Amino acid sequence: MLRSLAADFIGLIFPRLCLACREPLVTGETHLCTGCRAELPYTDYHRLPPDQNPLGRRFWGKLPLRHALSYLRFVRHGRVQHLLHELKYQGQRDVGTALGQLYGAELRAVGLAADFDLIVPVPLHPRKLAKRGYNQAAAFANGLAEGLNVPATATALRRTANTKTQTKKNRAQRWENVATVFEIENPAHIIGRRVLVVDDVLTTGATLEACGAVLLAAGAAEVSIATIACADR
Repeated sequence: MLRSLAADFIGLIFPRLCLACREPLVTGETHLCTGCRAELPYTDYHRLPPDQNPLGRRFWGKLPLRHALSYLRFVRHGRVQHLLHELKYQGQRDVGTALGQLYGAELRAVGLAADFDLIVPVPLHPRKLAKRGYNQAAAFANGLAEGLNVPATATALRRTANTKTQTKKNRAQRWENVATVFEIENPAHIIGRRVLVVDDVLTTGATLEACGAVLLAAGAAEVSIATIACADR
């Protein structure tokens, strides 16, 4: 009773805020308010057969994937863009961890945890990592690892070049920008493993395609991908 009263008092002074809309959370809510949980644009791709998954179709003929997954649809100027902005540019790594936990629990509920041996985030270049202080994809990977009960490692892949931003590039330019910048840090982590590669947002898929190709070449048994959000083409 006293602990509950103390928590309520602290909440009045330092309210916990929804990660999406920044409104105060009420008792029983964690990370996201009930309104945002209901209104976020979920993809539900994990509930579709592989041949009906529009995200998976983007990689047909480019990269053999077991699963192509994304939690949310990217909507410009909406809640999802705000979440990603908080994660990447406002130091809110808890956004990635929380969304990973939520999505991981959903994937586990439909039996997908059994399809993965290892979760690997898309790496940042060391200079960018030092500047930001953390890898947003790794935060998402750690949350997924908790939700799925599957191990994650941020040391399997290494980015060898500090590439320019992908924001204004077309697909061909994005692929050229990342095609040769990833390498395996520790092959022993990869050989024979079913790897889930994760990133924060998917636009053309060039970065995840490049990572997946390197992992398969290094001996991964299978590659799947998952992101917090994906943009419609």
